[in-house]
Amino acid sequence: MLVHQILKSKGDSKVITIAPGTSVANAAQTLAERRIGGLIVSADGETVAGIISERDIVRSLAVRGAVCLQETVDQMMTHNPVCCSRGESADTVLERMTDGRFRHMPVVEDGKLVGIVTIGDLVKARLDELAMEKDALQGMIMGH
Repeated sequence: MLVHQILKSKGDSKVITIAPGTSVANAAQTLAERRIGGLIVSADGETVAGIISERDIVRSLAVRGAVCLQETVDQMMTHNPVCCSRGESADTVLERMTDGRFRHMPVVEDGKLVGIVTIGDLVKARLDELAMEKDALQGMIMGH
């Protein structure tokens, strides 16, 4: 399965972004309200400057306390995050996410943000593929 198929299955392709200079507290509120685990940091909603995740915020809270909530997202974000393209395979992207120990990956084409995939999206896609393969094999065995 390819990344573009996963994006298509997700439906709404609008990626939630947050502007540099926004407070970490605001980012945390957006993450909670939207029930998502990561935000792309972008000045224009099209280019990827970085990414900030729940993990980033929680780790900073644990080390430095609530003072970190007053910082801006561009102070805490991962700069120049690993990105993928629509044409990449889900397995390749899943492997990169697992190796890098992160759960969100921006999808970029020609320098423009076109989507985001999560490790959950990729696992679901893989499970769906396995279920289809199982059904096909059962059909072959049963003579259908």
